[in-house]
Amino acid sequence: MSTPETNNGMMQIRFGGYGGQGIVLTGMLLGKAATLYDKKEAVFTQSHGPEARGGASSADVIIAERAIDYPFLAEPDVLVVLFQEAYMQFRSGLRPGGTLIIEADLVHPIDGEGPLHSLPATRLAEGLGNRIVTNVVVLGYVVGLTGVVSRKAAEEAIRTSVKSKFIDLNLRAFETGFERAQSEVCVK
Repeated sequence: MSTPETNNGMMQIRFGGYGGQGIVLTGMLLGKAATLYDKKEAVFTQSHGPEARGGASSADVIIAERAIDYPFLAEPDVLVVLFQEAYMQFRSGLRPGGTLIIEADLVHPIDGEGPLHSLPATRLAEGLGNRIVTNVVVLGYVVGLTGVVSRKAAEEAIRTSVKSKFIDLNLRAFETGFERAQSEVCVK
C-alpha cells in the first residue's frame, strides 16, 4: 500500500461533491472504521449548501494514532472530488505533494494538473447495477490507495451502517474500488 506522507502521523481527507452523491456518508463510514474498528482517533465534519440535493457538499475526516488537537481540516493530504465545482473550490487547498483523486467522468482537471488519480466511480457503480453506491466505490478506492484504515474495519463500518438489504451491494462496491486502487499500486 502507498500511504501518502502525513503530517505527524495524521491524515486529513476531504471529500467534495454535490448533495445526493453520498459524500457525507462516505466520510462517516471512514471515521467510523477508524474509531470503532481500527481503534484510531478521528474527527468528522461536514458542510453543504442550502440545497438538500444538488448543492455543493464536503466531508472532512482527520484520522490519527493519537489525540487530535484541532478538529478542523487545515490542509488535506488527500482530496477526493466528484464534480467540477468541488474541484475548482477545493483544489488549491490540497497540501503540496498531496493525493488528488477525481471522478473521471465528472471532473476535468486544469491542463497540466498532476499527479492525480482518475477514477470512473460512477461507471463502476453502474456496472454493479446501481449508481447509488458510487460513494462506496470511492471509499474502497481511498482505503485501497492510502491504507488509512484497514479493509476489515471499513467493511465492518459498512455492515453496521447500511440497511441490511443493501449490505451486499455496498460491500461489492467497496471491493470494486479497493481492488482498483490495489491494481494501480501494484503497477507503479
